[in-house]
Amino acid sequence: VQLQASGGGLVQAGGSLRLSCAASGRTLRVYAMGWFRQAPGKGREFVASLIWTGGATNLADSVKGRFTMSRDDAGSAVYLQMNNLKPEDTAVYFCAADLPGGYSDGTASLPFEYDIWGQGTLVTVSS
Repeated sequence: VQLQASGGGLVQAGGSLRLSCAASGRTLRVYAMGWFRQAPGKGREFVASLIWTGGATNLADSVKGRFTMSRDDAGSAVYLQMNNLKPEDTAVYFCAADLPGGYSDGTASLPFEYDIWGQGTLVTVSS
């Protein structure tokens, strides 16, 4: 199974982008899906997660009020809607799948919980 993230690009500060993530290969049964980002010279940072059963979402404090995470009705893709983008949002964004059975603190915000990672999509926000 592979995860394919798309939708990144160059946008001016204050603009919006919508990232998408879909699994290819077979139907994926997950505990949660997550979005992380990594800026140049920095570590991987939690952005958002969606707990599959029930659909509850969690967002990093730095993106609350600006980003939302959702899934489509078929459960075949997840999205990250990013509004009011800031230059500090510039990073490579990764989607990831947290498979059932492993450790979770309930928010699915820890990178080590995730089992499958996509290749990343670059988001660049100009000032």
